[in-house]
Amino acid sequence: MSTYIHFTEEQKKKANSVDLVDFLERQGEKLLRSGREKRLASDRSITIRGNRWYDHETGEGGLAIDFLQNFYGLSFPDAVTKLLDEQGEIIYKTTDVKEQEERKPFVLPRKHSDMRRVFAYMIKQRCIDRDIVSFFARNKMLYESSELSKDKTKEYHNAVFVGLDENGTPRHAHKQGIYTKGKKFKGNIESSDSCYSFNYIGKGNKLYVFEAPIDMLSFITIYPRDWQSHSYISLCGVSEQAMLKMIEINPHLNHVILCLDYDIAGIETTEKFYDILIDRKIRCDKLMPKYKDWNEDLKASLNLPVIPREEHPHYPLRDKVCSEIYSLTSEFKSTDDSLTKLNKLFHRCKTNNMEQIVETLKQLSAFSLLLAEREYKQMEISQGIDVIQNRLYYGFKAHENRSRLNSRLDMIGQEILKISRYEGIISKDEKLNIAKAYESIAQHSLKAIILIELQELKQEQKQEQKQEQKQIKEMII
Repeated sequence: MSTYIHFTEEQKKKANSVDLVDFLERQGEKLLRSGREKRLASDRSITIRGNRWYDHETGEGGLAIDFLQNFYGLSFPDAVTKLLDEQGEIIYKTTDVKEQEERKPFVLPRKHSDMRRVFAYMIKQRCIDRDIVSFFARNKMLYESSELSKDKTKEYHNAVFVGLDENGTPRHAHKQGIYTKGKKFKGNIESSDSCYSFNYIGKGNKLYVFEAPIDMLSFITIYPRDWQSHSYISLCGVSEQAMLKMIEINPHLNHVILCLDYDIAGIETTEKFYDILIDRKIRCDKLMPKYKDWNEDLKASLNLPVIPREEHPHYPLRDKVCSEIYSLTSEFKSTDDSLTKLNKLFHRCKTNNMEQIVETLKQLSAFSLLLAEREYKQMEISQGIDVIQNRLYYGFKAHENRSRLNSRLDMIGQEILKISRYEGIISKDEKLNIAKAYESIAQHSLKAIILIELQELKQEQKQEQKQEQKQIKEMII
């Protein structure tokens, strides 16, 4: 538990002015460029600009101090202390981005006189069908840009994918580098409207959703039959805004097929979008590529080298931990003092011994499942332990497991407190709420265990890498 430290208002202001890009890069975090902002590579729903952050999934945002509280699990004094030195002075670059900045008008990059380089890149390097490239070029949705460097000594060429609104007006543009050597540039043009990213709307009821324009065109190349009758959108990122806007302005689109990348970000985004669409009562299906993305699938069909898919590390852990939790259910019996036992288990989690926390959380989850079963039985609802265990297993979603351990433990505490407030004779609805709270405790416990075990795996991998590097150095010497 953190000791109380008094900070002056000036010190708090200094800490909140720390440039988060500078801070995160010094922590070894990888950041991806996204227009005027940057995204966390480990969590692409979070954008950073200056001393401000915003989580597009939760709708939360703020300044440097609460970023450290939310994403590093630090207390307020620990967060401020990490941002300032022992004398309370700033140790990182500072910035102050105003809440409201004058938005520059959206302007498409200057067009080159021809598309020779873009055609060569799309067809030879990306293997996309020539007729498909020509179709989007003819409809002024794809062209080659010609831009000078700041010192006007170099000319840059990029493929530009234009997003049109319902009136055919350009509102968004995404640039993709076309050079085969070096790191490829890609990003959205400043002041692009994220609701109108690169898209094509047909007359059919299906909308296929992709992360990048190249993925979208690769998919059409793989499945060319009657493609113009369907609708397609490239999000040019992982925000749902463009997908929802297309559904809003095109009422005939009532069946969404999510075709995002087969990697950690793509898996989590697919889960998130699926929940959003089902909640809005929109039919939704998932269609994942066999390899990392649809362009890799296209290359594979031509027997070219490909990047393999990336499995999500949370799911093997979920399988293992759930099995361990299920085996513990036989060790408990629900009694009249079950809430007391639940509290005792929870208080055992208040330690720095991670091994003890993991074992206690497994017991807490198993016991909560049994307590939920008891509540359902008393209501004469057919919810056996097998059904409840399946709900724990299939209810786990990686995109919902981004909270830090302390936050997850707080959620468990809140659910226990909620249950303890029910006293005396209670209604069936109240008993149902109690059962759901027990299931929520089990799910939070599962998620917390996975967070801990994943962190331990990462530490083990780092140690192995260090050991390998040490051995290589010794061999050289």
